[in-house]
Amino acid sequence: MKTLKTIIRIIFLLTMGFFLGIEVMIGIFRRHNNQFDRASSPGSQKVETLIRAIDRKYVDIVDMDSIMDRVLPTILEELDPHSAYYPAEETQESNDELHGSFSGIGIQFSVQDDTVRVNSVIHGGPSEKVGVLAGDRIVLINDSLFAGKKIPSNEIVKNLKGPKGSTVKISVMRNGEPNLVDFTIERGDIPVKSVDAAYMISPEEGIGYIMINKFGETTFSEMLTSLADLSSKGMKKLIIDLRSNTGGYLGAAIQMANQFLPKNDLIVYTQGAHNPIARQYADGHGHYTGIPLVVMIDESTASAAEIFTGAIQDNDRGTVVGRRSFGKGLVQEPIDFPDGSSIRITIARYYTPSGRCIQKPYGESDEDYAMDILKRYEHGEFFSADSIKQNEDEVFKTKGGRTVYGGGGITPDIFVAQDTTGYSEYYANVVRKSLINKFSFKYVDSNRAALSKLKTYKEVEEYLDSDNVMRRFYDYAAGNGVKRDSRLTLPARRQMRTALYGNIIYDALDMQDYISFINLTDPTVTKAIEVLK
Repeated sequence: MKTLKTIIRIIFLLTMGFFLGIEVMIGIFRRHNNQFDRASSPGSQKVETLIRAIDRKYVDIVDMDSIMDRVLPTILEELDPHSAYYPAEETQESNDELHGSFSGIGIQFSVQDDTVRVNSVIHGGPSEKVGVLAGDRIVLINDSLFAGKKIPSNEIVKNLKGPKGSTVKISVMRNGEPNLVDFTIERGDIPVKSVDAAYMISPEEGIGYIMINKFGETTFSEMLTSLADLSSKGMKKLIIDLRSNTGGYLGAAIQMANQFLPKNDLIVYTQGAHNPIARQYADGHGHYTGIPLVVMIDESTASAAEIFTGAIQDNDRGTVVGRRSFGKGLVQEPIDFPDGSSIRITIARYYTPSGRCIQKPYGESDEDYAMDILKRYEHGEFFSADSIKQNEDEVFKTKGGRTVYGGGGITPDIFVAQDTTGYSEYYANVVRKSLINKFSFKYVDSNRAALSKLKTYKEVEEYLDSDNVMRRFYDYAAGNGVKRDSRLTLPARRQMRTALYGNIIYDALDMQDYISFINLTDPTVTKAIEVLK
């Protein structure tokens, strides 16, 4: 009987919560869309009556904000996996990423051994102006201790970020300084780049390379700048790397595709129950409509990145290389609340030019949906194109008559398996203990004067070879409980070297040098270059 009462109480609370949430959402949509008619919804009138009754008659004072924070996510979860509620802090972080800048002090940091270590200082940012250096350890933030205890990274970010023009005081421990060094930093706008790397990957063949990590407000302008720079260096062919690009703004993907497609080629169309079909075509003003093109994707390529890829593939404009993409074919619209929180609600599906929606099935539960990538891995899809499960009920044709499939991401034209030849138990153990990251930071910190004189990843690579860094790392790992395995194969040793050197190059130089070095042994990049050659 006690259990039955508990179940009835839960059902009642969930039901009340559901209708409370529905009412709030109805109110939101009424403010955003005047077509809602209060009189046409008897159900909403009942909810309003319930809300008033609780507000005027309920025995206790009800914290409606707290109820809504619990109810809204539950309601949205019933719709689809991508309609969601975001608290104010998460909303701000998401907006910062896509808007292309945020207010902060201009450093990149990591937490190692309970210490906040400055990995790099953003050029021209507030920290560089006052003299903060890579390698500094932040001990105090506004006189509060931030060392020697476990502090989440988001708590550190929360204390370092703030409104433009506000100040924050940090005290750092620096090599060679007996006392803490104090800095008062005025926060300023810190750019968030969409283009991680843009360089001539094969100058002799005229092949340029661009890696884009998201589709935000500044992505298109960053891409145009990068393309112009590469063109001045002799670019005749292009690789666009969208691996691990989780998407962003639909408009940015459309702008970008427009640069590569001839006039009147369909880029994408969207349609929803309350959103009539809307088609987007290339306007013919793109400057790169004839350049040979390869787009690289993987299982983390999603949303707007898939829109761009689908436009290129369905128009037979370029070659898609890599592994099957994530499969997100839904368009979300943000609706902001006065307290800074927000919801992202799905308003339409998008369709590639051939007419396919690449949204993968939702599955029986949110867990099924979230575990889809793992299931692909276990099924063998990362290692064999024959293991890819195509939806035979959704067959479409590209502009040139090639067969493509909907209902589960974009399958590349040329499949490249995940490279496991360098896997070893030794590598897994050093990664598990974060020994590569820890050693890299310590090494760069101890050799910063020498490394600061080096300007390219090739120079750093030569320096590391001459300093026997691999032997130093093996000794360091052994001292931390991971003894070197004498049976390591040549591919395993190469993977260890690539991972270690790459981390040091990133700490000593920047992201583009890191990517340039990693790409030297990346099989997907190698295949993309072969295609263009």
